[in-house]
Amino acid sequence: MKCILCHSEYIEVTEVREELRIEPDIVYVPIWVPVCRTCGERYYDRQTIRFLEEVEQKLREGEGMLHTVGKVMIYG
Repeated sequence: MKCILCHSEYIEVTEVREELRIEPDIVYVPIWVPVCRTCGERYYDRQTIRFLEEVEQKLREGEGMLHTVGKVMIYG
């Protein structure tokens, strides 16, 4: 497989954190996807997209386990 952006062949499955915005919060969901190690382009299959959509729906309905990791603050 070659990267569609930079044409590198250096693509490997890597754990990434996908960011979901659940107003006003941000939730990071760890997933494993192929990532170009040259330019960072990520490749999502249908199963992964469906999984992220299901997680987002559950979170909007108040379901799912969340763990507080830190704080986000705004100055001003």
